[in-house]
Amino acid sequence: MSTKNTVLLLTLLLSPTALQAQELKALVGGRLIDGFGHQPIANSVILIKDDRIEKVGTVDTLPVPDGYEHISTEGMDVLPGLWENHAHLMLAGHANYSHWHKAYPERFQDEVMPASALQLLLAGITSARDLGAPLEASIEVKRSINEGRIPGPRLYISGPFIQHEAYPGTESYRWGIKGVNDARKKIKKLAQAGVDVIKLIDHDKMTLEEANAVVDEAHKQGLKVVAHAHRPDEIRRGLAIGVDNFEHTGLTTAPGFPADVIEQLNERTATGRVAGGPLFWTPTVEGLWQYDLTVSNPERLDNNCWERGLKKDTVEDIRQSLKKPGQLSYMQLTPLRKPTLKRKIQQLRDAGVVFLVGTDSGIPTKFHCQSTWNEMAVWVDVMDIPAMDAIRAATYWPAVMMGVDEHSGTVSAGKYADIIAVKGDVLRYINLLQDVKLVMKGGTLYKQDGQVIESAL
Repeated sequence: MSTKNTVLLLTLLLSPTALQAQELKALVGGRLIDGFGHQPIANSVILIKDDRIEKVGTVDTLPVPDGYEHISTEGMDVLPGLWENHAHLMLAGHANYSHWHKAYPERFQDEVMPASALQLLLAGITSARDLGAPLEASIEVKRSINEGRIPGPRLYISGPFIQHEAYPGTESYRWGIKGVNDARKKIKKLAQAGVDVIKLIDHDKMTLEEANAVVDEAHKQGLKVVAHAHRPDEIRRGLAIGVDNFEHTGLTTAPGFPADVIEQLNERTATGRVAGGPLFWTPTVEGLWQYDLTVSNPERLDNNCWERGLKKDTVEDIRQSLKKPGQLSYMQLTPLRKPTLKRKIQQLRDAGVVFLVGTDSGIPTKFHCQSTWNEMAVWVDVMDIPAMDAIRAATYWPAVMMGVDEHSGTVSAGKYADIIAVKGDVLRYINLLQDVKLVMKGGTLYKQDGQVIESAL
């Protein structure tokens, strides 16, 4: 290249026009709860270049340079974008599973899952784990989000459940295994397809060798394993084979976890990093705690936030299924489970597990636009979990569990600009999260001043 051309190229690269091509934003004035769990930062300034956080400071220490779009967060609490750690994007709150799974599989990829992803994002969920869905649909929806063809959170997918035997009619999203070799083969297939995590259930019904093969092969493939904890033997077996994350409080109407299970949990949490990191637990209590309240006041089911992205006939079908929420067969044991939840949560906290916020979002009566903030509110207002701990369980710890904490989970320099903001003091009033005023993912604003930016969708 000639000297003249070199000078011309440098001039173009350094010109104001070239600099303006970068997306430069500054969030200014709000109180920052950065995800690390320390003292919030008053009058914060967050500089954003393209999809990353460039610098974090205060109005006194970090002047906003020329060329940055100034976005006021005065009077607001600013947080990392939330994680939903147990979502079902192929579900949309419909009360009749057997009908849904027969009528809607052809709509999962093009309608239902994209709608679920959009609803999560607009609720302030910038990262989500989708645990259990047909593999092809899961891969395609994740790819579409990554390529910017549809809006949604950063999606971490499991594809189909891995279990002893698929329930009749569910084979498209539940894979049974037959022997050790088949277990390893199916985990390899999922890994090669591009899943991010393995979901394991009914592992107490497998042979020990089969269950161990699932976890061992997953870990060889660099994948964490999340496992159901509905039965004591699922927990015992899960601990024996080294699962990374248990899901649900489980044990139906039993008053608490058996003593030997608690003892084994204590042994596991005592090992910490030696065992590969903390033992994570996603308790999913909100739906159980709130069910009788929903029956007595079903008005929240009429919130049209869950209709966004769904076709009119889908919306009407869901509405019809929820006309009598108190008569749902899916929920008939729930009132008997509710009195056991506080003790179970306290037992798990005392055992030293690290909680993750997840909700089973998408199951009957639980909509993607509502579930996560409801879960956090029950934790704080009912289960006496400090608000800061609940926030970290929805920001910092999920990123650690999924091994992406270099890029996500806190508002700090170098990480993705996945940021939300609410009006007021979220550490005092956690339910402010039901009305997220600002949603930014990767530097792109999807909500500002409480309004959806339709052009970004």
